[in-house]
Amino acid sequence: MAALRDCTRPNHAASDHRRATRWNTVMTFIEALNAAWAHNNSLLCVGLDPEPSRIPAHLQGQPDAIFEFCRQIVDATAPYACAFKPQIAYFAAHRAEAQLERLIAHIHADHPGLPVILDAKRGDIGSTAEQYAREAFERYRADAVTVNPYMGFDSLEPYLAYPDKGVIVLCRTSNPGGSDLQFLDVDGKPLYQTVARLASGPWNTNGQIGLVVGATFPAEIAAVRGIVGDMPLLIPGVGAQGGDVEATVKAGRTGNGTGMMINSSRAIIYAGRDERFAAAAAAAAQNTRDSINAYR
Repeated sequence: MAALRDCTRPNHAASDHRRATRWNTVMTFIEALNAAWAHNNSLLCVGLDPEPSRIPAHLQGQPDAIFEFCRQIVDATAPYACAFKPQIAYFAAHRAEAQLERLIAHIHADHPGLPVILDAKRGDIGSTAEQYAREAFERYRADAVTVNPYMGFDSLEPYLAYPDKGVIVLCRTSNPGGSDLQFLDVDGKPLYQTVARLASGPWNTNGQIGLVVGATFPAEIAAVRGIVGDMPLLIPGVGAQGGDVEATVKAGRTGNGTGMMINSSRAIIYAGRDERFAAAAAAAAQNTRDSINAYR
């Protein structure tokens, strides 16, 4: 797994926490996620959606402001997270792809063992999908990527060719408009449940697939969990989108109280706006993690 490839690199300035999180074997995304759930006692995924207009004033105008903002958020919240999820559009729209590469490299080097999920929602076929897979896993060195299954299994195959990586398939998304298609009837069941059955069955050739299911629909989280067993779920929608933490955890937890990456982005990264923004983010992340744990 990319996040662990630098595990033996000397880092004498690393904190005790960072040294403690160094696992000395190469793991798949799924294995690393299980280790992170246990080591940090956390189901919290911190989303990184940097909007330049919301970055604290003392960073604005710097050529690497997006990287520096996200780096400080990552370093402050890492003890409370099981994963990080940078949203590629927030970097690409501001010509900050190089800063995204640098950020992921920083996470791998300074917080090895914490997986990085590139939120790209790619969906295409053939050679184009192969290029998207190379972008996610070879250029950005992400440990997992979100993908759109609308074009079917052959559009997922290029990602599955990287067996140590995670492929996280959109299933029941957190936005209201998701119901336009995801609730279409397929043999008496809504389409999102068909996606869940395919993703947990014939599509999951290497056991590396997870699903996106929104916290804004806890009944659908429970339905998906009933279909897919212990498959990991990426669950956006708590925090700024208003998803209920208690309902989410009770609907999505597995028998051992894990199975979820519950994502919060804006409520954490914009918890503070002044020079102490990273400390405010750390407090918000710790509170969110502890709130989640209260219902595990």
